[in-house]
Order: sequence, then structure tokens, then C-alpha cells
Amino acid sequence: QVQLVESGGGLVQVGGSLRLSCVASGSIFSDNTMDWYRQAPGKARELVATITSGDSTNYADSVKGRFTISRDNAKNTVYLQMNSLKPEDTAVYYCHTKRLTGPLLYNYWGQGTQVTVSS
Repeated sequence: QVQLVESGGGLVQVGGSLRLSCVASGSIFSDNTMDWYRQAPGKARELVATITSGDSTNYADSVKGRFTISRDNAKNTVYLQMNSLKPEDTAVYYCHTKRLTGPLLYNYWGQGTQVTVSS
């Protein structure tokens, strides 16, 4: 079982910054690929950024150069540093990981944290 708890969301003006955190428990965190997703009202959930156990990263085109994903295995925490925020970044941001147990793949999600960018 894996538990994910996000924090760090809030209201910020255009051009501002926020850092989201996601603390994982109940698993071998350092072995897991971790992701950040977001979901805006009326839109599908989309992948924002990924970091592998080897610290390789990947980003959605819409956030490249503005967002940075990182991890601290000693703290079982993954971060999303968001700079130069735009109104279109407004969404609920979710931490995600998945774990293969035998033949079954389990997906784990946090409860989400709201990010609102005001113009």
C-alpha cells in the first residue's frame, strides 16, 4: 500500500512561483517513478512531469522551461517547482505513482492540491 500526500498549492499571481510537495509512505520510494498530473475544470487529467528512480525527468511541452520536478529519497518526497506561472496552469495537481505487484499494476494518487493563477 502506498499513501501520497500533496501540499503547497495556493493562489498566486501571473508570473509567480509555487513549490508543490508530495510525501510518499508505505513503499520503497526510491525505486518508484513519480509523476505530477493536473486537471483543470472541464478538462481531462494530464501528465505534467515525471521523474524516474534514476532521476531522469520528462515534461509536458506546456511546462518545459518553467517547471522542475525533483525528488529527495531521504525524505520520501517529490517536488514540483513551478515558475513563471500562467492562468492556464490553474488546476488541481495530483501526485502519482504505480507499483507492479506480481501480475497486477496498481496506480496510487494523492488527494490533490489546488493551484490558482490569477491575472
